[in-house]
Amino acid sequence: MSLDRMKALLLGKNVCVLATVSGATPHCSFMAYITDENCREVYMFTRRDSKKFANVTKNRSVSLLVDSRGVSDPRRIQALTVSGVFKPIGDPLKRARIRKSFLSRHPHLKELVDHPDAELLRVRIDSFLLLDGPSKAYFVEVEA
Repeated sequence: MSLDRMKALLLGKNVCVLATVSGATPHCSFMAYITDENCREVYMFTRRDSKKFANVTKNRSVSLLVDSRGVSDPRRIQALTVSGVFKPIGDPLKRARIRKSFLSRHPHLKELVDHPDAELLRVRIDSFLLLDGPSKAYFVEVEA
């Protein structure tokens, strides 16, 4: 299984489940996302008062789950786990570019993105684990 196929699944979808941890307690959130052009970073928006934001400020390790639900043949369902690290973005120009791209793909989330308490989450991807059907698994670590 090629890294390109894994990236294609990530690029082809726009929602995921974000998993964060606080202490020993996991927390999952359904999130809209976009990626950068190289599929090395994933971008999402949340509010600073959310549990997920509190979690990533304490433990930057996260994972995302993206799947191919909705395919007609259940034997072809794929689930992609993306592991990575939360990295804040300080550059205001980069933040503005990401915001614009995010809103072009998710215009329905303008109220969230424009909220004064909104925060951009960037996840730098470390690895991909693709489950292809019920019994095939492929793991790829991404070089830094």
